[in-house]
Amino acid sequence: MTKFNMITHRNTMINARTRAEDSCESGLCPICVASCNVWCEVSKSALRGREILYPSREFFGDSTAGTPKDFKFSYGDFQIMFDCRGAEGLDIVNEDTVIFPNADITTKWGNIEQKLPLVIAGLGSTYVAKKNWDGLAVGAAISGVSLTIGENVVGMDPKSTFTNEKPYPKVIETKDLRHRIERYRDYWDGKHGDIIVQKNVEDGRLGAFEYVTSKLDVTSLELKFGQGAKAIGGEVRLNTIERAKLLQSRGYLVIPDPSDPIVQEQYRNGLILDFERHSRVGMSSTEEILEEIDQIRSNGAKNIFLKTGAYRPSGTAWIVRLGVEGKVDGMTFDGAGGGTGMSPVGMMNEGSIPTAYLEALVVGCLDMIKRKSPNAKIPSIAIAGGFANETQIFKALAMGAPYITCVAVARAPITASMKAQWSSEVIENKEVTPAMLNYLGFPKEKDPDSLTISEAFLEYDALIRKYHHKEIPACAIGVYTYFTSKLGIGLKQLLAGARKFKLNLLDREDIAAISQRAINVCKHWDLGIKSQEELDMELVKKEIYSGIYE
Repeated sequence: MTKFNMITHRNTMINARTRAEDSCESGLCPICVASCNVWCEVSKSALRGREILYPSREFFGDSTAGTPKDFKFSYGDFQIMFDCRGAEGLDIVNEDTVIFPNADITTKWGNIEQKLPLVIAGLGSTYVAKKNWDGLAVGAAISGVSLTIGENVVGMDPKSTFTNEKPYPKVIETKDLRHRIERYRDYWDGKHGDIIVQKNVEDGRLGAFEYVTSKLDVTSLELKFGQGAKAIGGEVRLNTIERAKLLQSRGYLVIPDPSDPIVQEQYRNGLILDFERHSRVGMSSTEEILEEIDQIRSNGAKNIFLKTGAYRPSGTAWIVRLGVEGKVDGMTFDGAGGGTGMSPVGMMNEGSIPTAYLEALVVGCLDMIKRKSPNAKIPSIAIAGGFANETQIFKALAMGAPYITCVAVARAPITASMKAQWSSEVIENKEVTPAMLNYLGFPKEKDPDSLTISEAFLEYDALIRKYHHKEIPACAIGVYTYFTSKLGIGLKQLLAGARKFKLNLLDREDIAAISQRAINVCKHWDLGIKSQEELDMELVKKEIYSGIYE
C-alpha cells in the first residue's frame, strides 16, 4: 500500500480530512488515489452515507457542534467606545461611585426580572441537554436567569403516558418534563428568571402546553419556528430499535423505518447501528398563529415568546411582524450556525443568516415599524447564535438598542456544565495532572493530588455559604461561575468603561464599525451606527475649535 503524509486540512465536525494541502473546494485532493489511507468526506460517505451528514456520531450525546466558517462579518467588526467624562445611571457621580461593581446589569425578558441579560435557549430532547440538566437548571436558577425547556421532551420520554385520543394521543404524565421544571424550581428564588416551556409541531399534537399549564403551573410558554443550525426540524439519534419504534408510534419521522421487516433484520445483523428521529416544521398561516397566541393568552400565560431561526429576510420580517401584531412578550432570533444535537453539517456551515447580519436585519425591521407606528409595542428581543463572552454580549445589546434586552445562549453553558462536571470527577479521583494545574493558574509547587473542588471552583465556598451548605452540583457551580463571575463582572467592567451604569442606557453610539463590511451592513439597514472615522466628528471639531491656544 502506498503511504501518504497526513496533513492538517480537515473537517473536524465529521472527522474527515484530505491528503493534499492544495485540496479543492469540493473537499477532494487534486489527485485522488484508491489506496489512500486518509479518509476525506467523499470516501467516508461512500461507506457510511447519511451518517456523514451530521457531526461525528461517536460523540453524539457528549458534544455540541458549531460551524468554523468565517462569515466575513461578526461582532469583532465593531469596537466598544469608552469615555473619560461623566457617568450615566448613578444617583451620585464621583470617584468613589464611578467604579465597575456599581454597574447594574439586571434586565427583563418579557415580564421576567433577570439578574443577567442571558437566557438559556431551548434545550430539549437532545441527549447532551438531558445529561447536563442538573448543571443547566440549577446553574440558571442560582444565577437568576431564565431557562427554556426545548422541543420534544414529552415525546422522547419513554415513561410518558398518553390518552387514546385520535388522531393524536394527549400526554397524561411525563416524568422527564416534570423533573426538568422541578429541578430549576428547587433552587429558584421565585423572582429572578423563570422556567419557559417550548413547543413544536409534535409537542402541539401531544398536548404539551396543556399539560404544563394545568399540572405544573408553568406560565411562560414559547412557540418555535426553527433554529439557526437548521430549518428542517430537530434530529436525534436512537440507539435501539425499541426506542425507534416507540418514537414512531408517537408520530415522529424515524429513519430507517423500524417497522420494516428488512430493517429489523438488518438491525439484528448489526448492519444498522442507530436510527434518526426527525421533527416536523410548522406550516401555520398568519391568522392561525395570531389565533394561537390569543388562545395561549386566554389560558392564563403570563409570558408568551416566539423562537425562530435565521430564515431569509422576507421570512424573518414576517415573524417580526407576527410578534408585534400578536403582542407577544419576547422573541428570540437564532443566527447561524451551531446546535446541541445532530444538525446537518452542511446546513450549519452554508445555511441561515449569520448572527450579526441577522441582528442588523431584525433591528432594521423594528426601526421600520417604529417609524411607521411610533406607539407600537415592541416585544423584548433576544439574539442567539454563538455568544460566549462579555464583549460579544455588550456589542449585541448596543447594536440592538433599545429592543434587544438579552442574548440567548446554549452551547456555552453546556460547555461550562460539561467541563465543570468532568473537572470535579478528575479532582475526586485524584487524576489531576500538572498541566491541568497550570491551566487553572496554580503554582508549580502544588501537589496535583492535593487539589480540592473548593480550591478549583472560585465561587464554590461563597455559594455553599449562601445556600447554607445545601448541596449544589459541581456542574451547576460551573454554569453559575461562568455566568455570574465571568460574564457578569466582565459586562460591568465594559459598562463602567463606557460610563453607562445601567444596561438599558446602552445605545448604538457605544460601538463603532471598524470594517467596510460592517459599515455597509449598518448603512443598508439605516442603523445609525457610524464608522470609527465618522463617530463624534462634529464633537471633535467643537472640542478643538473651542480651545484657547497661544
